[in-house]
Amino acid sequence: MSPIEYSAEIAELLGKVRRRPTAGWPWRPGEQVPEGLPVKQSWGWLFAPDGRVLTLVNPRDGICSLPGGSLEPEDGGDPAAALAREADEEAQARIGRPYYLGYLYDRVGSANGGHECARVRMAAALRSVGPSVADPASGRHYRRLLVAPGLAVELLGWGAPGLRQARAAVATAAGWLGVPAVANEEIEELPVEGCTVSPGIVYPGAVHPSGGRLGAQG
Repeated sequence: MSPIEYSAEIAELLGKVRRRPTAGWPWRPGEQVPEGLPVKQSWGWLFAPDGRVLTLVNPRDGICSLPGGSLEPEDGGDPAAALAREADEEAQARIGRPYYLGYLYDRVGSANGGHECARVRMAAALRSVGPSVADPASGRHYRRLLVAPGLAVELLGWGAPGLRQARAAVATAAGWLGVPAVANEEIEELPVEGCTVSPGIVYPGAVHPSGGRLGAQG
């Protein structure tokens, strides 16, 4: 197996990575969110043409994440709108049409005042990133890496459930976005001045892989 390639600067950043304990939320692949279960968060597997995904690293605390976050009133209850907004705010990223993957069932409801909720996962093409700036909501200034999905799971600390989620994302991206099922394994940091990743239309809506549009929920 060939060694994973990355620069000395990235090696220094990866040395700071600190994995959070897994929350243990059950993964519901391909299932629509049940009526009455509020969707409180939306996160995305954002794919480059070579199959790598955008992974964010906070250099202050070493925590890694996928782009995404909580639904806000301006999102109109649409997880795709929330993902597009959060990707822009956190990573200055523009994305293509998001495809629904499934949801995580949060019984404890840590994102919903102690009441059960859903945390949606989606896949989309990463179109471009703008000049790197701090997230206006949190003040975090993320480093933006492209990594293979399996390595993203390792950096996120998601374990076996995360691998199942990554496989669902890769299968959807291979079928709908035309990316390879086996990604380039080089770790690359996107330039601070921004760049184009995959030219194409920036799509504002959400479409389920079955062909139906994902309606606003909770």
